[in-house]
Amino acid sequence: MNRKTHALLAALIAGTFASMSAASFAQTTSDAPSAADRKAAKEQTKADKKAAVAQAKADKKKTEAQSEANEAAADAKLKNAKKAE
Repeated sequence: MNRKTHALLAALIAGTFASMSAASFAQTTSDAPSAADRKAAKEQTKADKKAAVAQAKADKKKTEAQSEANEAAADAKLKNAKKAE
């Protein structure tokens, strides 16, 4: 065999080992979530619910404040209209 053939054969063998190790790694990983993953997902769900409640409360306060401001503006308009009479 000449030098080019040896280099080609070495490259083929190296490629075979690389693909075998990748296939071996792929077989060892599991799609099933671990206990830690399930616990983390549960905690994330709790945090999401708390955040949703906090956001709803903030939205409610904002709406109430806007409502009060609108009511005050309406009262001021009414007062000004009565003065203009």
